Amino acid sequence: MKTVQMTLDEDLVKAVDKTARKLRTSRSAFTRAALRAALTRISEEEREKKQRAGYQHKPVQKGEFDIWENEQVWGE
Repeated sequence: MKTVQMTLDEDLVKAVDKTARKLRTSRSAFTRAALRAALTRISEEEREKKQRAGYQHKPVQKGEFDIWENEQVWGE
């Protein structure tokens, strides 16, 4: 692990500390988890953006996925 110094608004520090206490964890552990979650979310958003751009560049053609229609039926 590496120690880093950050500048945060006092209200944010208070909210983090309150939530960390509620979760029975440390400020550092809470912050690490929050940063990991934010990085995951950003990565997912970037992948979704690329996927949307791909479909805009090359839209699905009529009949392109018809062969898979029966696979979508779950039955009773």
